[in-house]
Amino acid sequence: MKNKQKKPVRPKALQPKGFRDYQGLDVINRDVMLRSISEIYYHYGFDLLETSAVETVEALGKFLPDIDRPNEGVFSWQDEEEKWLALRYDLTAPLARFYSQYKNNLTLPYRRFAMGPVWRNEKPGPGRFKQFYQCDADSVGVPSVTADAEICMMLSDIIENLGVPVGGYIVKINNRKILDGILETIGLHDSHMAEGLVKKKGIVLRAIDKLDRLGLEGVEQLLGRGREDESGDFSVGAELSESQVELVSAFLGSDGSSQQQTLTNLKELVKDSKTGVTGVDELEQICCFCDVSGFSIKKIKVDPTVVRGLGYYTGPVFEAELTSTFFDEKGIKRQVGSVAGGGRYDDLIRRFTGQSVPATGVSIGVDRLLVALRDFSSSENFDVGPVLVTVMDKTLISDYQAMTHELRRNNIRAEMFLGNPKDIGRQLKYADQRNSPIAIIMGSDEVSRGIVQLKDLKLGSVLSKEIKTNQEWKERPAQIEEKRETMVKAVKKILGRGSE
Repeated sequence: MKNKQKKPVRPKALQPKGFRDYQGLDVINRDVMLRSISEIYYHYGFDLLETSAVETVEALGKFLPDIDRPNEGVFSWQDEEEKWLALRYDLTAPLARFYSQYKNNLTLPYRRFAMGPVWRNEKPGPGRFKQFYQCDADSVGVPSVTADAEICMMLSDIIENLGVPVGGYIVKINNRKILDGILETIGLHDSHMAEGLVKKKGIVLRAIDKLDRLGLEGVEQLLGRGREDESGDFSVGAELSESQVELVSAFLGSDGSSQQQTLTNLKELVKDSKTGVTGVDELEQICCFCDVSGFSIKKIKVDPTVVRGLGYYTGPVFEAELTSTFFDEKGIKRQVGSVAGGGRYDDLIRRFTGQSVPATGVSIGVDRLLVALRDFSSSENFDVGPVLVTVMDKTLISDYQAMTHELRRNNIRAEMFLGNPKDIGRQLKYADQRNSPIAIIMGSDEVSRGIVQLKDLKLGSVLSKEIKTNQEWKERPAQIEEKRETMVKAVKKILGRGSE
């Protein structure tokens, strides 16, 4: 009896948990957006820098992104020399290494922008992946807050350049020195604090950073005795006194009826802290620089709740927030929220050089911003498919190919239908699936008459919902005849109408 051969075990076609694939329009949309962002960065005088995706663990340092899993925040391995390497978790740590390595050959201030994927070995969740794109810009060597003001203004210009109107976003600014002043006032800002106080300070900072998610009441619980969530899990609190909790709460709720009122409220809260008062003064300067440059409170405003999670920020911090909502993959309506953030980090480069080097920068979350842009009309152009040249007669294939290349030479995205040209209905269905704006139809009859048929698919979709009678279809035709020699001109006209 012959032994039965075992069937080969085929690998499962599954991507690793926490990662995703990008295809077609996803990639195109991202590239279009990155070009738009890089244009503003370049316009502001920043130069492009591309660093390696791999850094030494030593260069990445202790500022890992996941506070609760400090030893697991990065993807790391040992090379053949037993040196630990890791995939970069952001674009700022590589900048610090690059500047320190080549500082003698760089012109100061050094202004660079960078974009690319980063990797974080964190627990994935809805809209949160282990690999994602960032797009950063940083100024190194500028101690003045003029550089911070410029970052905020640039961020405003970037968002508007992507099609988000004024009122659809806000750039929020704060200063970590003000928070340091609050902590100093409650006895939690001393470099020589006992271990217990250091732990308490960490709980306070993490509690404040959860304001958006937990609300003021939830934060106050964490500042005090602790908080029990809906699942029954209990988070240990900072055990602050009632007066200390009141001061932190007053800081988080110090937003006034005007920009100046907010600054006045903050200055009153930190009046006993030199560091805190300096932080408020710096915010006032930033507001002044933005205002005289035409960036009003509708675009850039002080918000005491912005604290930023990473510990290396030393001064002004900022976030860009979209005020619109969107529907996630499960159809649940969600607030877009923060799409970019950054701040001043004057001590990060000190790890390499031993000297404090002033630096400030911003990082834009590309994936979240892409989702948000679907809500704005200007982003509709991102999803335009190719003009489709249909195939009505196999003997005219060379003519169809010539038409397709003629469109491409005139900077019009186009393709000839390469599937089974069984009927025109199948080809038009393909055009709809590809989100094609126009289908070009030419059979032997059209050839004999020297014309082509141009079917405006976008207009046809609109008219099908609005028009009720044949007479209305005749008055507003979605399909027109055009001379073959003026085909390109007519296609450009239709595409221009679509963009309007």
